[in-house]
Amino acid sequence: MNLKETLNWRYTTKEFDETKKISDEDMVKVKNLLRMSPSSVNLQPWHFIVAETTEGKARIAKGTQGFFSFNEPKVTNASAVVLFCSKIDADDEYYQHIADTEDQDGRFPNEDIKNGFLGAVKTFAGIHKYDLKDLQHWMEKQVYLNVGSFLLGVASLGIDATPMEGIDVKALDEEFGLREKGYTSLVAVSLGYRADSDFNSTEKTPKSRLPESETFTII
Repeated sequence: MNLKETLNWRYTTKEFDETKKISDEDMVKVKNLLRMSPSSVNLQPWHFIVAETTEGKARIAKGTQGFFSFNEPKVTNASAVVLFCSKIDADDEYYQHIADTEDQDGRFPNEDIKNGFLGAVKTFAGIHKYDLKDLQHWMEKQVYLNVGSFLLGVASLGIDATPMEGIDVKALDEEFGLREKGYTSLVAVSLGYRADSDFNSTEKTPKSRLPESETFTII
């Protein structure tokens, strides 16, 4: 599929065919999509819990009980589910870790450039931590950048996806001990293949978006 076809093909899948599984080869590509996502100053303020087994999906389904029970089948019937988690805080030790990792990967030809990068990370993070006082929210925005590129990326592989904010983040944080590790759950994305009976399929109903006249200003 070309980009236009991919954009028109993908949609939020409401019903997965539980008999169809994503291949191991494609799951490697799925995980690479997560790792290679862009983030501001390459902060990468995320962690991913990838459930590929029945037992793993059952653990994530603990976040779809009670009020969010309508999302349970989208977890249990999917081939895999990714729980996107965001860092709660970041400090100089973490910024140094990012810089050291980039250095090991050959990103910096000399120490001055590395120090310049580290200074930029601290400057922008400091603006959000001390001036705007929204560091955690800023890091969550980076995770949503990942979600957006992830949805398009898996669609390019012919994999359907369902992003879900309708989850009990406290229950999932407790299930996986996330807060003790410095993270909190944010959004889950189920992956698999659409069922023939899915009412939301683009094969049954066309996609709808506001017209270009409303969404663009061309200058």
